[in-house]
Amino acid sequence: MNIFKISLLAVGFSTVLASCGGASAIIATPIENIDANPLKTAPLTDAELKNWPMMDLVADTIPGMSVDKAYNELIGKRKGKTVIVGVIDSGVDIDHEDLKNVLWTNPGEIPGNGIDDDNNGFIDDVYGWNFLGDITGENMEFVRIIRKLKPKYEGKTESSISAADRAEFAIYQKALAEYEKEKGEVDMNKARYGQMLSQIKPVHQAMAKKLGKEDYTKEDLAAIKNPTAEEQQQIGMLNQMLSFGDSIPELIENIEGGLKYFNSREQNHFNMTEDFRAVLGDDPYDITDNIYGDGNVAGPDELREEAKHGTHVAGIIAAQRDNGIGMNGVANNVQIMSVRAVPDGDEYDKDIALAIRYAVDNGAKILNTSFGKYYSPNSEWVYDAIRYAASKDVLIVNAAGNDGLDLDTVNVYPNDQLDNGPEMADTFLTVGALNYKYGSELVANFSNYGKNNVDVFAPGVKIYSTTPLSTYEYLQGTSMAAPEVAGVAAVIRSYYPELTAVQVKQILMDSGLTSTANVILGGEKSNTKPFSEISKSGKMVNLYNALIMADKMSK
Repeated sequence: MNIFKISLLAVGFSTVLASCGGASAIIATPIENIDANPLKTAPLTDAELKNWPMMDLVADTIPGMSVDKAYNELIGKRKGKTVIVGVIDSGVDIDHEDLKNVLWTNPGEIPGNGIDDDNNGFIDDVYGWNFLGDITGENMEFVRIIRKLKPKYEGKTESSISAADRAEFAIYQKALAEYEKEKGEVDMNKARYGQMLSQIKPVHQAMAKKLGKEDYTKEDLAAIKNPTAEEQQQIGMLNQMLSFGDSIPELIENIEGGLKYFNSREQNHFNMTEDFRAVLGDDPYDITDNIYGDGNVAGPDELREEAKHGTHVAGIIAAQRDNGIGMNGVANNVQIMSVRAVPDGDEYDKDIALAIRYAVDNGAKILNTSFGKYYSPNSEWVYDAIRYAASKDVLIVNAAGNDGLDLDTVNVYPNDQLDNGPEMADTFLTVGALNYKYGSELVANFSNYGKNNVDVFAPGVKIYSTTPLSTYEYLQGTSMAAPEVAGVAAVIRSYYPELTAVQVKQILMDSGLTSTANVILGGEKSNTKPFSEISKSGKMVNLYNALIMADKMSK
């Protein structure tokens, strides 16, 4: 699925005091009333950018979640209990150097023997389950709707439709309009990117040959003596291009990546003929047909490129802390259970509903759902699964989406508010994305928001985390903000296991930091609101404050 002031009295200090016969009590002052800190104007260093979600707004003038402060001042050498976090996503690279030691393994399953040893219905589900089998690409949901309803409604007008079919016909028309809009945008962007690439590549090759290097700068171009008329044109174009990136090779790589993305959308998302689901052999519209897929949670691709999203999410939550390699996840004492259910395209409602139930039934206490769509033909199955998770004391942390929309005016799935009505379960938390800048650019320009339908905000711009084959990359989206919060939730459930999922959600919402600043929404400078009015809590999640509140609530 598409960025204060601080009172000196709010600068918290903490002291850990030992209590007799139990865990240490936390005596600390929460961070609050962030209203007077000078804006950070200097660019983030590489080290700051890699670690900014862990940083502290008071000490660093960067709106992170005070994770390092919490570990240094509150957690220390405390011992927590292991928490299983289910990552329902595109798959996880289970061999990643920074994840392999924090994976959930099914204690009742003997790997590779082809037997359902624990009688849970899934054979060799050692690290979780893959509800997609060998599927990587898929349609958008609106394309599936068109393909299903086209034989019935193509060429018809509303006046020719029976009253009983008009609601379905309206969905068909809406899906058709969405298809034409998105397909048109992709075709236009593909043509534009292709034209840019055809122009810049030969110019770059000629200039690289002249200068004897690929990574030339504007200064190198300016130093060329007596350029020919053709070279002057080339220099002008390259100077213009260098304003969009640090180097021409990097810019070319980005353009080629964009073309790959647009081609993928045409081949998968908008494909009107291929039945991607056929390889699974199930009926995606029959929830009782529920045993399919396999135990390969990394997916079928040897390079594991399709598992990049899920691997990145898993690392944000739980990449092994303080092991001297890679990066630190938010949470220690975590085991990641991978449930592969999200393809390159829109997920099926059936897969998501069954993935939630699988994770719950196998011991997950927190689920991360970093995906979403705007059409959900079988949303009732997912709603039932959300209620089931709530009945088993499981917290679901969900990404708000990346289209810069007010979710109080449009439905995005999954959610826990049927038709924007009352919540069906108080254990479902929706997360918007923060930028590393605070002030007017505090909210990520892509992040959805909503006073009623988004609960909290957390870091989601340029997030550094694990990617397949033991690599690391920056990605961004509310997909990254949700696992930041899932990590905080896991820390709370580890050190305060007696707290319920309802209480943990309350802590996440009530303990965060707020701001009185007006923030730009959807990247439109004319669209601003007070930060406190764009989510239900009006707050940014903060681990330091959350632990203080959890400690008090647990007494």
